[in-house]
Amino acid sequence: MEIKRCGSQASHAGSAEYFTGTVRIDPLFSPRTDARAAGASVTFEPGARTAWHTHPLGQTLIVTAGHGFAQRWGGPVEAIRPGDVVWFPPGEKHWHGASPTTAMTHIAIQEQMDGRTVDWLEKVSDEQYAAVTDAAA
Repeated sequence: MEIKRCGSQASHAGSAEYFTGTVRIDPLFSPRTDARAAGASVTFEPGARTAWHTHPLGQTLIVTAGHGFAQRWGGPVEAIRPGDVVWFPPGEKHWHGASPTTAMTHIAIQEQMDGRTVDWLEKVSDEQYAAVTDAAA
């Protein structure tokens, strides 16, 4: 058994290359040699969001605080709140983040394939974000 104590892993800011706004990532666990899963707690300040991206083996989000949005490419924007569990299938292009006025935290779990857990794509523009958040309000 191994226990990673709270605070034993440093938080870091989400890269401006892959996120818009202020995002804090708190690592929870990384893939081990005998497993593929990785997890992190991710906090998005109001208006912050990911770029469009995919995951080779899919992604599960467990919303733990706040109010946010998630959208798959070509689909409607969905409001997400604490207790919601969101599944994105392998290869599904999507984004997620906070509402314009409320921060949102989720636990993100994804599996590694060929050394990677995510493939980053273009950013969600301010216009795209405003349109979907207006529609979901």
